[in-house]
Amino acid sequence: MAGPDREGMLGVPGGQVWYGRYGEGSETPLLCVHGGPGMPAYYLEPLTGLRGRRPVVLYDQLGCGRSQRPDDPGLWTLTRSLQELDTVAAELGLDRFHLFGHSWGGLLSIAYALDHPGRVASLTCASPLVSVPDWMADARALLAGLPPAIRALISEHEAAGTTGSPGYQHAARFFYHRHFCRLDPWPEAVTRTFSELGEQAYATMWGPSEFTQTGNLTGTDLSGRLRELTVPTLWTCGTHDEAPPDTIRRYAALTPVAQYAEYAGGSHCVHLEQPGRYLTRLAAFLDPACTPPTGGITLRALAHFRW
Repeated sequence: MAGPDREGMLGVPGGQVWYGRYGEGSETPLLCVHGGPGMPAYYLEPLTGLRGRRPVVLYDQLGCGRSQRPDDPGLWTLTRSLQELDTVAAELGLDRFHLFGHSWGGLLSIAYALDHPGRVASLTCASPLVSVPDWMADARALLAGLPPAIRALISEHEAAGTTGSPGYQHAARFFYHRHFCRLDPWPEAVTRTFSELGEQAYATMWGPSEFTQTGNLTGTDLSGRLRELTVPTLWTCGTHDEAPPDTIRRYAALTPVAQYAEYAGGSHCVHLEQPGRYLTRLAAFLDPACTPPTGGITLRALAHFRW
């Protein structure tokens, strides 16, 4: 996959972050916000397939990937992460842009769109974290579907506080191969993402694994504010997703102007598993969203697409 046309480091609250700008098309740029917290943007590189018509911007949040990794747990907060996102957009001269947020990046993107509706042309919530209580309820349901031996390993090591052990990591990988990315073997972009994970950011804000939350995001819930979104919003997920279809459909139904796309057989990284279909749907959403709505948004238009 071709590298960025431009890349560099930007000063943000707490340090320096890497960014890459792919393409120089004339359409409204797409700014992509990765998950984690602390999972660098390598695994979002398929989105740069849209670079022919519009610039696509990726960045690694502070503490992971190609960005600086300050040793300061006090930096890992939702508030600072939002300041970082705003600084990245401002430093790159993105006065108005499409915003794509995956997983934890979905929470960041929703919060940003609520605070800056005039700057966001559209919002794509890709398998997003919206409500930590909802996420954990869904995680418990997914864990219940795992083999008993895997569930026992998870319970044993979490009770003993040995979540760094090989046994716990084996059980976590079983969950991830079922619900995070179902490709076998994992593509290099995913392995690189995990190898350059910002462990301090992830542990401080989230916890030891995707299905166990112990960090400072506990209780965070934006689902009650989805009715305040005034930008066109696309919600996407896979049928085997950590962010499951029933939950994502419910969020879409709360959003004033929304579309919903569900990918059969997909998981949390459906953009990697089914890149052609995913980019086709995303491109179709972004094109009409380039023009700001006029006269306000008064009706909810919820379109469903299943692939």
